[in-house]
Amino acid sequence: MTSDKLPLSVAIITKNEEDRLPECLASVVFAAEVVVVDSGSTDRTVEIAREFGAVVYDEPWQGFGRQKQLAIDCCRYDWILVLDADERVGAESRQEISEVLVAGSNVAYSFPRKNYFCGRWLKHAGWWPDRVVRLFRKDSAKMSQRSVHESVEVHGPVGILRHPLVHYANKGLAQTLNKVNQYSSAGADELFAQGKTASAFKAVSRATWAFFYNYILRGGFLDRGEGFIMAVSDFMNVFFKYAKLRELWKQKEKDTPS
Repeated sequence: MTSDKLPLSVAIITKNEEDRLPECLASVVFAAEVVVVDSGSTDRTVEIAREFGAVVYDEPWQGFGRQKQLAIDCCRYDWILVLDADERVGAESRQEISEVLVAGSNVAYSFPRKNYFCGRWLKHAGWWPDRVVRLFRKDSAKMSQRSVHESVEVHGPVGILRHPLVHYANKGLAQTLNKVNQYSSAGADELFAQGKTASAFKAVSRATWAFFYNYILRGGFLDRGEGFIMAVSDFMNVFFKYAKLRELWKQKEKDTPS
């Protein structure tokens, strides 16, 4: 480790992230180690990661929680920073990280997160400050095992950082639709494994409530057109999660001998 590097490992999971990964890696050049766990990229993701000096591992996809824990397990340093390829660490956040590594009294820290969606900073419906725990001691935290909407489970006090991570959620609608498809499938699989059931009515009612809650009650309408589009994507994600869950049960009934 060179003297100008922080004693910190950055853990990132990737698949076909050649467009977003360079800016992410450039924002964490201050870290002594960057670990990238890739799951079968067919673009230049792995090559780019190695060009930035990252340690790269190739692992089959196991869901967001398990995949991120794999990356954490591969890290050498006591302090871990978990990032997604569409997130960035600003200069002020870098300085704050440096300070807590030296004098911090907690085992983990949460960041506020600025979310940009289709070029607009979302400030309502829970998108700001959108606190996320991302910096922690390796021996005091782990990722939840959820296949989607994973989080860091901490055993000890969690401090609050002032400066944000920057999250470029989706650059366009095509990317939004791809994410809706991916997340709704993962959510349906998770509910199916828990034995949860669904109906067409449940799919519609849960999705309608998600739209109303985020767009009206949580003020998503204040983010103008992008707020409306985000609320519609929330509707679609919930609707297709339960519709796909219903489909899984119908397929199981079809495959089960009578």
